[in-house]
Amino acid sequence: MYRIVYITILIFISFVACTSKVEKLKKKNLEKAFQYRPITESEIADYRKAILLKYDSILLRRGFNGSILIAKNGEILLEDYHGYSNMQTKDTLTATTPFHLASVSKTFTATAILKLCEEKKINLEDSIQVYFPAFPYHNISIRMLLNHRSGLPNYIYAMTKFPEWKHKLATNNDMLQFLIDKQPIWYGYPNRGFNYCNTNYALLALLIEKVTGQTYSKYLQDNIFSPLGMNHSFVFTINDSANYKPSYQPNNRPFPIESMDVIYGDKGIYSTVRDMFLWDKALYNHAIISDTTYEKAIAPSSFEHPGTHNYGMGWRLLTLPDGKIVFHNGWWHGNNNVFTRFIDDTATIIILGNKYNKAIYSGMKIGTVFKNSTKTEAQVPLDE
Repeated sequence: MYRIVYITILIFISFVACTSKVEKLKKKNLEKAFQYRPITESEIADYRKAILLKYDSILLRRGFNGSILIAKNGEILLEDYHGYSNMQTKDTLTATTPFHLASVSKTFTATAILKLCEEKKINLEDSIQVYFPAFPYHNISIRMLLNHRSGLPNYIYAMTKFPEWKHKLATNNDMLQFLIDKQPIWYGYPNRGFNYCNTNYALLALLIEKVTGQTYSKYLQDNIFSPLGMNHSFVFTINDSANYKPSYQPNNRPFPIESMDVIYGDKGIYSTVRDMFLWDKALYNHAIISDTTYEKAIAPSSFEHPGTHNYGMGWRLLTLPDGKIVFHNGWWHGNNNVFTRFIDDTATIIILGNKYNKAIYSGMKIGTVFKNSTKTEAQVPLDE
């Protein structure tokens, strides 16, 4: 009896020690690696002056309602919360007000998939049928989902053509079953060209669940949000639908919850500018995936239309003579978002809005204040 108790205690102590060691290693990993170049007080003052002028002309004068954070070399140059979280009650925005990231969510989905690849749990060249045998579209790899070269139809447009999906809330599994049952026509042949398609990333979220045995929400919470201290970030699921907080049209009318709102992976993550700044730092520090894997993620994947604009795996790319800009915009209902990383300047622009305003996408132009991004002005894509 005493021997059993003794062994049980030893096992428990070993478990606690092992857990503590893992947490220490995780914390050490987050604090290591990338070192920002020190920035002087004079430089900070000059940047802030230039940024405020552009912020005023590009966003504030054009009815901006949202939050913004701009940083360089790890220093916050501008942080502002302008407008309301609720247009009816006039609740003001705060640092803890979460915004729907819309397609900026794809940066998290892609990173989670690449992390699983690093852990040898999946292979980017695996076909979808390895994980979903009944999937009716063949010759599509995980890589093609990541870089939008699958040729799949967009579920958002395909499902809402059917009366039963115009009002009923659809889940990711509903989407998968719909594709199996209805088999809407391909957009194009696999790997023949780039076609931005939300179906790709909704499927990748299901793949994460299949491989890990966790929900997409739980996996991101355990492996990205919690380790990075992103305490105000979460995945919106059907379980949260009763607490839906609307975004707004330009006339302040709220968007009601709609049938495709609880499908995630392509969208569905809520966050704040401060949490997104932690995400930005983690990408520089390679805290979630290695630098080698990240470089592959931001390598151009579409070559049929050579030029400055391209897409990697979860990231849009803007290649200019002065350097590469890695970014993702987002749009869903009244939510407009910009997450732009000026790699050669180690600068970041994060803009989250909950009232539809196309001017938000011009927020990337504020980056012209950074020396390696002076040609950004004419290159900004004004969509997601």
